[in-house]
Amino acid sequence: MARLIGNKKFEAAIFISGTGSNLKNLIKFSRLKNSPLKINLVISNNKKAQGLVHSKKNKIKTKVFSFYNHKNSENKILNILKKEEINLICLAGFMKILSKNFIKNFRGPILNIHPSLLPKYKGLNTHEKAILNKEKFSGCTVHFVNSKLDSGKIILQRKIKIYKNDNAKSLQKRILKHEHILYPKAIKKLASNL
Repeated sequence: MARLIGNKKFEAAIFISGTGSNLKNLIKFSRLKNSPLKINLVISNNKKAQGLVHSKKNKIKTKVFSFYNHKNSENKILNILKKEEINLICLAGFMKILSKNFIKNFRGPILNIHPSLLPKYKGLNTHEKAILNKEKFSGCTVHFVNSKLDSGKIILQRKIKIYKNDNAKSLQKRILKHEHILYPKAIKKLASNL
């Protein structure tokens, strides 16, 4: 587990696949005066990910891996993380599943944000599932990543009401706003527990 000594920050890598709205938000959070987060690297499996634009704008080093050969990509990433002295990984809309081997060999916490109230609705299409099942509430969860999909220990959750006229898109939009509040809170909580 990573140790934060005195005033030290997490040296983080953010893994993305898409628009990078959580990444953008974490960059903003990392710039705050007492933030425990320093983003040194952004890794993506998609060279067209919009999030890479935010990284470059903010002069953060980026690397793209195709994951065509999963094991090979993961080994290369582990080497880079070691070289960059990364001690925290934040998954932010990263659409690849990290192997047991990768998780075991990374020396630090790996966090993920998931758009449901875990353990309900793991995987994809969470908003559709919640509406289909006539749930009264949904939300988002920040959890540790382990080798089972969306099953690691929960750090924080945020619950929101599902309205009668909600559809998957409107629900997603509202939950995303809460994700942007929850992720920095979870990182702060993690830092204060170390």
